[in-house]
Amino acid sequence: MSRKMKREAKSSRRRKIVKISAILAVSLLISLSAFGIWLVKKAEFAANNAYESADGRDKSDLRDEQVEPLNDNISILFIGIDDSAARNQSSDNIRSDALVLATLNNEDKSVKLVSIPRDTYTLIPDSGYEDKITHAYALNGPRSTIESVEGLLDVPVDYYMTMNFDAFVDVVDALGGITADVPYDLKEKDETDSHNAIELEEGTQHLNGSEALALARTRYYDNDIERGKRQQMILESIMDKALSAGSITKYGNVIDAIGDNMKTNLSFRDMQAFFEYAKNGKPDVETMSIKGYDDMSTGIYYYMPDEESLEELKDILQSHLGLKPDTSNLSLNEEDLTEQALPAPGTDPEDEQKNWQP
Repeated sequence: MSRKMKREAKSSRRRKIVKISAILAVSLLISLSAFGIWLVKKAEFAANNAYESADGRDKSDLRDEQVEPLNDNISILFIGIDDSAARNQSSDNIRSDALVLATLNNEDKSVKLVSIPRDTYTLIPDSGYEDKITHAYALNGPRSTIESVEGLLDVPVDYYMTMNFDAFVDVVDALGGITADVPYDLKEKDETDSHNAIELEEGTQHLNGSEALALARTRYYDNDIERGKRQQMILESIMDKALSAGSITKYGNVIDAIGDNMKTNLSFRDMQAFFEYAKNGKPDVETMSIKGYDDMSTGIYYYMPDEESLEELKDILQSHLGLKPDTSNLSLNEEDLTEQALPAPGTDPEDEQKNWQP
């Protein structure tokens, strides 16, 4: 073969390679675009199914007008409820097993996570008397819990999201599990209430959904404050995993996992706005909790908030939401919290009376 023919053959092969590469690139772009469109439509459908106002509550009574994500500083109350398909509980027996209030500052894209112990003693407006905040949900669902949290912390709750055990487990599994620090060896019930079904060893662990739920729920190895810290840690771990580059292909499974087990007053448009907080990676997150002490003076266990610290916490949250200037002089992060011991299993007469297990 002549040199000219060799050059032409070589040039032809090069053109074929370029052409094939271009076709593959275009195909990939089309596939990614199609996947993106499918994912958005799937998310929109799921969001519409999950949408539920808190009994017609368009805005907080502590707001003069309705707020919007990214236009305003807002708050979201995450409510983990002690319910699953296996439990099949009646609505008047469902309690909030985890309460975490997130305040989002639009200017610096920062987030404050406040864990509220489930046995916190506070006024439940729908009952007209003070009780454990966990009992509020059984009265009128999210609305009762929202109003109780607003009364306790004196800040508006703009949005809420409820998720039961099934959704939590499925979301973590759909993400391929999460990495979390297990503070001690433990045995705990699973989401079907099978005793000692979950065994975890102390140390950094990769947890599946059932294991993550067990770590979040366990109550009797430390105290309610530490329990709140664990729930905050797990929530942050889920955020980390969801925002990682490799998780985008798992979003479809995450959306399926939520299914009918989540309810929220966030519209799909509202949810889309939150991507702005995460476009540069995980936002600055500060975790806080309510300082307080144990009280068994009535024969029933309550977690009593320390009034001075509670006022400081209110000030911090109101400032973060831009409702007032920051005049606080106390940091309420994890290192400042004193440890409180919960009563041993079975010493809460009320839990025994109601034959209800946390």
